[in-house]
Amino acid sequence: MHFISAELENYIAEHSENEPKLLQELDRETHLKVLQPRMLSGHFQGRVLSILSKLIYPKNILEIGTYTGYSAICLAEGLQKGGKLHTIDNNEELYDLQRRYFDKSGYGEQIIQHLGNALDIIPGIEPDFDLVFIDADKENYTNYFDLVIDKMNPGGIILSDNVLWSGKILKETKPNDKSTIALKAYNKKLKEDPRVETVLLPVRDGLTLCRVI
Repeated sequence: MHFISAELENYIAEHSENEPKLLQELDRETHLKVLQPRMLSGHFQGRVLSILSKLIYPKNILEIGTYTGYSAICLAEGLQKGGKLHTIDNNEELYDLQRRYFDKSGYGEQIIQHLGNALDIIPGIEPDFDLVFIDADKENYTNYFDLVIDKMNPGGIILSDNVLWSGKILKETKPNDKSTIALKAYNKKLKEDPRVETVLLPVRDGLTLCRVI
């Protein structure tokens, strides 16, 4: 679902920061070689992630859901010198593609890849986080949030992607549509959780920004 017209989307992209050439290459290779290229953050959302990271100036970032590495590179643009970005994905077939672009980006030494189940991996990552980006299987969003909230530094930011789910969150949900049911519950949880203050932004497919109190 397009929440605004394609013409307006193009205008927004044209009047936002340009997409770096390396990310243009990654976008093109993802569309040519990888299944479900719609999962890529893309130009506009990528620039949103980049500028948010630069405003936060994080020392440690956690990304849950790497895909081909586009959003990780965008988030890494705001890292402090010596800072680290931990990114988790369970698709081993994309590991080498991610690493190739991470190294070409200049942030390769700061980006740590984790392969496997995020629910198992997150508890073992030692540093507390200034910025977390949740963009993985929707049914576990609440579980991911509950795992990271106690590992956040005060004032840290948790970003959650796809929270509007192509508008499905407004419609009557079928009992077997587990992703939509989970996202509805997750959105309600973020609104009511006293540990965070929350704003849901209509960026692409919905991006929630939670500031840890």
